[in-house]
Amino acid sequence: MISETGVVLVRLPNWLGDTVMALPALHGLRAARPGGCILAVGRWASLLAGQGVADALVPYPLERGDRRRLNTSLRDMRADAAILFPNSFESALAAHGWGARMRLGYDTDMRRVLLTHAVSLPSPRLHQVDEYRGLLEAAGVAVPAIDPAWRLREDNAADASISALLGERGISGRARVVGLHLGASFGSSKLWPTAAFAELATRLREGGFHPILLGSPAEAVLATAVLTCAGWAVPSLVGHDRPALLPRLLARLACLVSSDTGVAHLAAAVGTPTVTLFGPTDPRLTAPSSSSALSVQGRAPCAPCFLKRCPIDHVCMRDITAASVALAVAGTRAA
Repeated sequence: MISETGVVLVRLPNWLGDTVMALPALHGLRAARPGGCILAVGRWASLLAGQGVADALVPYPLERGDRRRLNTSLRDMRADAAILFPNSFESALAAHGWGARMRLGYDTDMRRVLLTHAVSLPSPRLHQVDEYRGLLEAAGVAVPAIDPAWRLREDNAADASISALLGERGISGRARVVGLHLGASFGSSKLWPTAAFAELATRLREGGFHPILLGSPAEAVLATAVLTCAGWAVPSLVGHDRPALLPRLLARLACLVSSDTGVAHLAAAVGTPTVTLFGPTDPRLTAPSSSSALSVQGRAPCAPCFLKRCPIDHVCMRDITAASVALAVAGTRAA
C-alpha cells in the first residue's frame, strides 16, 4: 500500500519506551523504502538521531500554536502516507490535517473517519513491539521479528562526560554498576517504595555491586527519601544527566533496576541487562524485549489494573521485596 517513492510522515509514540519498541517497525519501513523520504515526528524524535530510521526527525511541540505551525509545514509537503503509532484521536486529527493520501492507524478512540486505512486492534492484545510491527505489515511492509536494538555512535566527548559523572561519585570504569531508576512517567501507581530501593541498594553493595540512583530532576524528592532510609550516601545521578547522554550511560551499567518505564526499554535496547518491576501493568504487553531482560511481578488480586494512581495502598508494588530483586540482579549476566 505504501509506495516506494514520495514522502511518508510517521507520528512516533508519545512515550520513550514506546518509541524504543517501535524501532523494529521503523527499520522495516526504512528497508522497504530505501530511496523514499521518511520524516518522523514525535516527542522523542531527536533521540533517534543515528538510528537510521528516518531522513528527518522533528520534535512534536507541546504548545498548540507551535503544533499548528508544524502541521501547516507538514501539509505543504503533500505526503504520500502518514503512519500513526499512537492510538489517540489527536494524532489522527493532526494527520488528517497533514493531507496525506493514505492515513494508517489502529481503529481506536472513535477515529475511523479520520483514517483511510483503519486496522483492527489485535484481540487479545499483543506485546507492543508486535502491535507496531503488525500495523506496518497491514500496509504491506515486511518487518523482521527482532528485538529493539539501539545503535551507539562513536562519541569520545560523550564517553568522557559519562566517565566524569561516574568518577565524581567514586565509581571507576570497571565497577559493576547497577542503576536504580526511581521514577515512572506513567503515574505514581508504578513507583516502588523508596524504602525498598534503599534496602536494595544496601543489599547490592554488600554483594559487591555499586548501586547508583538514576532519574530526572522530578525524582529528586524520591532520591532524598532513599538516602534517608538507607542511612548511607548512595551515589546519585538523579537530575544530573541529560537525555542525549542517557543511552550511553545505560550502556555503562552492569544492570538496570526500574519499574515499567521507558528507561528500561532503552537499557535493554543498548544491551544492558534489566530487572523490571511490574505491578499495575502487564509484562506480557510491555516488558523489555531482550534475552537479558528479567521481570519481577507483584501479586495482587487487582493487578494489572493499568491505573495511573493506586486507589488503595499499592499492594502489587509493595509485594515486590528487595531480596527478590537483588536475587534477580544476581541472576543476570551482571553477576
